[in-house]
This record gives sequence, C-alpha cells and structure tokens, in this order.
Amino acid sequence: MKVAIYGQYYLVSTEPIIKDIFVFFNNNNVEMAIESDFLNMLYEKKIIQKEYKTFSSQDVLDSSFDMLISIGGDGTMLRAVTLVRNSGIPILGINAGRLGFLATVQKENIAAFMQIVIDKKYKISKRTLLSISCLPENTAIEGLNFALNEISVSRKDTTSMITIDTYLDEEFLNSYWADGLIVATPTGTTGYSLSCGGPILTPDVKSLVITPIAPHNLNARPLVVPDTTEIRLKVSGREEQYLVSLDSRIMSVNNDSVLCIKKTDFEINMVEIPGETFFKTLRTKLLWGEDRRN
Repeated sequence: MKVAIYGQYYLVSTEPIIKDIFVFFNNNNVEMAIESDFLNMLYEKKIIQKEYKTFSSQDVLDSSFDMLISIGGDGTMLRAVTLVRNSGIPILGINAGRLGFLATVQKENIAAFMQIVIDKKYKISKRTLLSISCLPENTAIEGLNFALNEISVSRKDTTSMITIDTYLDEEFLNSYWADGLIVATPTGTTGYSLSCGGPILTPDVKSLVITPIAPHNLNARPLVVPDTTEIRLKVSGREEQYLVSLDSRIMSVNNDSVLCIKKTDFEINMVEIPGETFFKTLRTKLLWGEDRRN
C-alpha cells in the first residue's frame, strides 16, 4: 500500500497523532510520501528522523497512491483537495482541530482506524465541486478555479453593501443587496453557508445552495437549486473591486467582471470509516439531541 501524507501546521496536540500514524504504517510496511513543507516541519520539531519520499505538487500524486491522509482540521482538508484535484485519489481526514466536518476521524485510537485503511474496509463518499470562470479573464481565478465547499463574493474596502445580479441558466433570479453571496456544494453547507442561515444538505444530494450574506431585504432567503444549474453573477458597488473566495483562497475581481459558476466534471473521493458517518458528525459537532440545560 502507498499513501501520501499532508499536514498544514503543527500543534502540540497533533504530535501523538503523527507518531501513531508513522509507527503504524512503518510496522505494516506501508510506503509513505510526505508533503515536503510538512516533513521539514516534522524534522524541525524532532518528531521523526527517518528519511521519506516527498511531494510538493499535484504532479507527483498519480494512480500509484492508494490514499492521501490529511492531518489537521477542515482547512487542511481543503488544501489537500488542491493537491489531489482530478486524480481520483481518496482523501482521509484525521481531525486534529476542533469542529471538523470534513476531517471526521478522531484522534482517539488511531491504530484501529489505520487498520481499517490497510484492510480497505472503508467506503468512498463522492463529493461535488464547483468551478468558476471570469469574463474578462482573471489569471488569479483561472490558475486554480475550483472549490469543494463554496464559492463566495463579498465586499472589499467598504462598509457599504454590494449588488449581486444573479442569473440561473440565463434566467434572471434576483439582485441581492447584501454583504455578499455564497454558492455552496452539499459538502459546504456545514460551513460558511450554515453560519449565514443556509440549510444543511447531505453529501449525496444533487443540489447547490445560494445563500445571501447579511441581505438588506430580509425576505431574501437561501435557495436550493439543481447542481446542473449554471449560475452567473455580476457584482456592482461603490468600490472598483470586490472579493471572490474559493474555499480559503481569496482574490480581487473588477466590478465589470461576469462570473460563471457550475459543477466541475470531476468529483473528490472522501474516505468514510465505518462508524464515522456524516450523520454521526452532525450529532456530535452540532450537539443534536443533547440537553445542555443541566
């Protein structure tokens, strides 16, 4: 078995997780390749000393890899997606953060989870992504133009609202007067969209959610549309530019630009460990069914 390992930052709480994973894989003759910046950080912290193969871009991650393991929180998972891209390599998230809707495997009993990985007793959850294009062309967007959670537009350098003219498959929907607008995948409905009042969708739902951010008109509500819908946005405001966010990647776009958002032609394969399901994560992270009054 061959795995890639990626981590974005180091916290003291992650040290036991990292050690457990490396010890288990070494004892089971699993071939590992470590993201180069993460490996250098592990050397600096003296967590490991052995030499490993490395990778620094998506070009190295080919079909020879059985899985990519992300150690960290949801932000680390989102960056792991930019490495895997359309390769089809499954991603498993080890949650060393706090909330963690994407990195679902908890740090307790890592060895048992890793045994499931080696025995290949896991399931694959296919996740929809969004792509974006811009007219006129924006090189910052075209370089890495997809997102797993959401694509959002928001105001820049101003406290004033922006106006987002929104079209669905060429039909005018609405002009949102708001701080911004979120277009979320089912995976992303537990993120930014949720905090702005959007609904939660299960990962297998074939829909997208359009959620306004602090709309001026309170009757502007989140809208669920089929994931085959092409969404076109044109933003205007007092400033010359506004912000476009693809998950955690932010760039500036001129007001005269037209954005086209639609589902990508590839999906991300997320590893689902038995017992660590989406619904269990909802119950655990959102405290559903728990009475906190006592």
